[in-house]
Amino acid sequence: MREFILFGIENRIATITLNRPEKRNALNPQLVAELQSAFKQAESDPAVKVVILKSSANTFSAGADLAYLQQLQSNTYQQNLDDSIRLKMLFSTIYNLDKPVIAQVEGNAIAGGCGLATVCDVIFASPEAIFGYTEVKIGFIPALVATFLLRRIGEGRTRELLLSGELITAETALKYGLINFIEEKNAIADAVKAYAETLVKNISSQSIKATKELLVKIQHLSVDDALNYAARANARARLNGDCKKGIDAFLNKKHPKW
Repeated sequence: MREFILFGIENRIATITLNRPEKRNALNPQLVAELQSAFKQAESDPAVKVVILKSSANTFSAGADLAYLQQLQSNTYQQNLDDSIRLKMLFSTIYNLDKPVIAQVEGNAIAGGCGLATVCDVIFASPEAIFGYTEVKIGFIPALVATFLLRRIGEGRTRELLLSGELITAETALKYGLINFIEEKNAIADAVKAYAETLVKNISSQSIKATKELLVKIQHLSVDDALNYAARANARARLNGDCKKGIDAFLNKKHPKW
């Protein structure tokens, strides 16, 4: 049984809700483990095509739990490494999930909480949302999120945000390319749901899985190697059932049922 998150599936959309409002959804080992379990459940369930990550509170996530931060002061190097690996595994799971992950950010997304949003595929935010990687302000480093933020917004903006630890508004986050959409607080849930439903209706699960894998792989390759990988991916895609189904529907002027 999960204590700090809610999990539900409706119309092929899994919703994972951070539900630790009394601690502003601050991250601790148990919440990280519950999130890992929920994302793995969503990934393995054939009834799920799209995943939404949201919060039940006015804060998306305030970062690390204060009691957890106090505990870190007495940890050994190995204990800290083991703990870091668990968070790394969660970020990696979300980033590499073979289904689209949409973050619905209302309120603050700070430090590790901002990292949670960063690794999602698409981010919706309310105008009041605040983003920031504040680790350097407490003598820590934003080590894990840096890997993903570089890929999302480029080195210049990543340096600006991670080295200063400053908070930014949703409007600035949109300008920097950190988030994708801003929706009013009273409309964001409907906007996220509509976007997810569009993906459910219009996209091939096989294509999404292959495309996400492609995007992860080619970033580490030279241009020539990336093109060679892409050519092989193209050839494989043409042989899968969804491609044949989609082309047949297109030629017969029908909409494929995904």
